[in-house]
Amino acid sequence: MNFAELSPAERLIAEQAVLNLRTLNNACDMAADGTVLAIAETLAVQQGRELTQKTLQASIDAQVETVEKKVRPPGRVRAE
Repeated sequence: MNFAELSPAERLIAEQAVLNLRTLNNACDMAADGTVLAIAETLAVQQGRELTQKTLQASIDAQVETVEKKVRPPGRVRAE
């Protein structure tokens, strides 16, 4: 994957995934013995939901933008 070719929305999602991994690693490092798996699973599920929501929102926003471009008539708009 060439990260230089990512759209702004794709870059945001990729950055969020990296931040999620860092947060997960930090939480595991700080977890008490015997609690690492439980903490990791809870955090991973929470982060996964948030990332899924952000990904879905980015996709929906792109679709809306595409449809709006198709619907708008070409030409000038008169401001009054």
